[in-house]
Amino acid sequence: MLKVFTKEELISKLKVIKAMGWIENYRKGNDGSAGNVLEDLLDIPENNLAIANSGEWEFKTKRKTSSSLSTLLHNEPSPRNAFLVPRLLLPYYGWNHQLAGSKYPDTEMSFRQTIYCKRFSDRGFTVQLDRKEEKIVINFDASKVDNRHSDWLNSVAERVGLGSLSPEPYWGFRDVAAHVGAKLVNCFYMFVDVKQENGKEYLQYNDIKMLSTFSMAKFIDALENNYIYIDFDARTGHNHGTKFRIREANIHLLYERVTKI
Repeated sequence: MLKVFTKEELISKLKVIKAMGWIENYRKGNDGSAGNVLEDLLDIPENNLAIANSGEWEFKTKRKTSSSLSTLLHNEPSPRNAFLVPRLLLPYYGWNHQLAGSKYPDTEMSFRQTIYCKRFSDRGFTVQLDRKEEKIVINFDASKVDNRHSDWLNSVAERVGLGSLSPEPYWGFRDVAAHVGAKLVNCFYMFVDVKQENGKEYLQYNDIKMLSTFSMAKFIDALENNYIYIDFDARTGHNHGTKFRIREANIHLLYERVTKI
């Protein structure tokens, strides 16, 4: 039977769990075991949190020892119908795939890199925020390419020249807000301490935050301050998609209200 809490009831229960101190992890073996144990303590079915009259909420747990990442957005850049990753970035700015000639054909190319704001990758790419036009733009500057990639840069010059990207891939602020805002619903976020004793694992839920109302302004600030980065992961045979990613420990930076319980 679905258990429905008021927000106040849930906060009260979380405070009791926090006061319990170290709790044996009897669900060990499951990557999400810290969340499973918490749901057991609250006596609710997995992934079935319901809070009366409070909109949509989720539980999220993170081990403090974990450096795991969260994908905020999985979306190709605009203009969308130009297919800029497979038709521009990969053929004109790609490089030989490390498995070309073995796992893949000799001609297999790769465009796989992580880029940030206010600094250039070793292949000369960066993220620029155009606040006036409300765009997140990908730029290329040949003068910023590391000397290690001089042969690759020469090949780019032959393929397309060393000017700016044309067209420049971008994402509109509003489009990003619609996608990310739908994913980042209000949540109770728990950072979990972990210890091992006598062959058993113990959990302690002593850092609990209530996060509510996604903020696009805070998202842009986080992107500008390099808390969010953009991952390209394409090869000739398959585009694995372009992603905006953040370390889970920094998720709270994207919400209007952060309340420590």
